Parts: sequence; C-alpha cells; structure tokens
Amino acid sequence: MTKQAKTVWHENDEFWSASFPFMFPDSRLAAAADEVDKIIALTGCTAGSVLDLSCGPGRHAVAFAKKGFSVTGVDNTPFLLDKARAFGTAESADVEWELEDMRRFRRPSAFNLALSMFTSFGFFDDLSDNLAVLDNVFVSLAPNGAFVLDVLGKEIIARTFRATDAEEFDGGMVVQRRKIAAGWDRIEVDWHIIDSGHARKFDLQLWIYSGQELKEMLRAAGFGEVFLYGGLDGTPYDADAKRLIAVAYKR
Repeated sequence: MTKQAKTVWHENDEFWSASFPFMFPDSRLAAAADEVDKIIALTGCTAGSVLDLSCGPGRHAVAFAKKGFSVTGVDNTPFLLDKARAFGTAESADVEWELEDMRRFRRPSAFNLALSMFTSFGFFDDLSDNLAVLDNVFVSLAPNGAFVLDVLGKEIIARTFRATDAEEFDGGMVVQRRKIAAGWDRIEVDWHIIDSGHARKFDLQLWIYSGQELKEMLRAAGFGEVFLYGGLDGTPYDADAKRLIAVAYKR
C-alpha cells in the first residue's frame, strides 16, 4: 500500500482525484439544482452575486449561474477547479473560477450570497485560520447579504458515530476509520481508497462544531442574525437533524 506524500490532506490533489468518484457521483451533481432552489427559498436571495467558497467540482456554482446569478467559484485544489471549469463549459454556465485559498480570498461587499457546502469548513489545524475564513466571508458580503454554511454538526456525529465503515462506489471501495479527539473538538479519519486493485491511505482531520459553537463563531465574525436548521429545507436543528445548516446575515 502506498501512503500519501507529506502534504496537508485538503491541499493534496491525489486525495481529491482518488476520492472524486466516491464523493461526487453523478447523483450528487444532479441533486445540486434542487439544493440551490432550497437555498434560495431558505435565504430569500433571489438574484445578485454568489460566492461559492471551496466550490469543488462546481455543482452549486453552475446551478446558480444557470438561474441567472453572477457566480464566483473559489477553490484551492487545481484538480477540482479543472473539474469545475469542464462542468461549467459542458453546461454552458458563465462562472468566474478562482484558484485561491479561502484564508486569503476576500472582495469587500461584492456578494449578496455566500456558500460553504458539503463540510468544507474546519479544514485548518490552526483555529485562527478557520475564524479568518468567516471574517473573509463577512467582509465579502454586501449589506444584508446571507451566508449558508453546511457541516455535519457535533450533535449529529455523537448520535450516529461509527468507528469504522466501508462503502462501495463505481469501481472501488472506501473504508473509513474514525476517531474523536479528546475534548470533542476534532474528528480524525483514515480513508483507505481501493480502486482497480490499488489501495491508498489518506489521513484527514477536521474541526467539529455544535450548533451553539458555530452560531457564536459567526456572531464573533460580525454576523447580526444567525439561524440554525437541520437541512436545506428549513427543518429544525433538533434530535432528528441530518445536517447542521447555519444561515447568517450581515445586518
């Protein structure tokens, strides 16, 4: 078994290329249009400019662009941004694609809506870097702009935690081994990706947040109103929640 080079996991193109068939199957790409409709309904943002932060292969960016929004997709992974450009071209969607680190990207008052989807927050070892991302989003939003942040909340992880599981995808299998760090501030996950007889191992670490912790972080970044939901359809963030969706407004 080969092991990843000594590179931070979220900056490792090899991780994203190996995991892409598992993380972004056609069904997930196809679901983006419905998710965008739900985001519009949830935030009340029906027009204007959108920032898709850590946009990955561009599924939400493209869906917003096809609805007439002016869209900027930002990602720090060349492999994923190449996928996004190809997807946008195939869908005849006009999107500005930016290869940039979300710790640095900011455009003062440029966007009416910002997105961080599919647990794309909490990547960085230094907690101050994660807080800088929220500060950058706040600065980049126009007055009354909305920020949608989608993660797997700490309460959900505690309810559904499994130390090990395996899942097949088209042509391969992913085995995940999980560990909660002492203090419940981070989750550590070993990914074993087996594809065409070739196995690769990647070590991931993510900060995890409760609903209240995330709300306090967003308020500390300057957001005047923060609402928590258990899904993009606006269900409550309660014991039955599937995701932790925070919607924060720059008031």
